[in-house]
Amino acid sequence: MSTSPDYSSIDTSVDRAPATAEQLEEEGDVAADFIEGLLDIADIDGDLDLDVRAGRAYVSVQAPEGGSVSLIADPDTVQALQELTRIAVQNRTGRFSRLILDVGGSRDTRQRQLEQLVGRAIDRLEDGASQASLPAMSSYERKLVHDIVAERGFVSESYGDGADRHTVIRRA
Repeated sequence: MSTSPDYSSIDTSVDRAPATAEQLEEEGDVAADFIEGLLDIADIDGDLDLDVRAGRAYVSVQAPEGGSVSLIADPDTVQALQELTRIAVQNRTGRFSRLILDVGGSRDTRQRQLEQLVGRAIDRLEDGASQASLPAMSSYERKLVHDIVAERGFVSESYGDGADRHTVIRRA
C-alpha cells in the first residue's frame, strides 16, 4: 500500500490568455485576501491598496503610523511573497497571474538597486567591455532594466530560460 499522494487528478492547465480588467480586479481582491491573512498570521499591521494598470494587478502594502511592514519589505522577501501570492491567485482563479506586490516601498528600493546595477554595467562598457551581463532576475525586473538601459542610450536583450533568464547590455 502506497502512502504517496495521488496527483493524477490535479488539473495543471493554467489559462495564460491576457486577463480582462474585471479578471485583474478579481486577482487583486484574491491577492489582498491572501496578503491580509499572512499579515494577520505574522501580526503585522498594513494598509492594502489595489490598482490595475498595464495589464497587471498591483497590490501595495503600506505601513500605518507606527506599523511594522518594514519587517517584510526587503526586496528578496517581497519577491518571495509575490510568488506565493501569485500561486494563491492562480489556485483560486485558474489563471496565470502576473500581479505585482509592493511592500513598504520595496519596488522603489528595487528600482534604485537596478539603476545602480545598470550604472556599474555601463561603467564596464565605458571602460572597454563589449557587453555587460547582469544576474538572472524576474521578468518585471528585466523590463525595468530594459527601460533604464534605453533611457541611458544603450541597448539590452534578455537571454536564457526560466530562472536563468538574464539581461545583457551593449552599446547602441
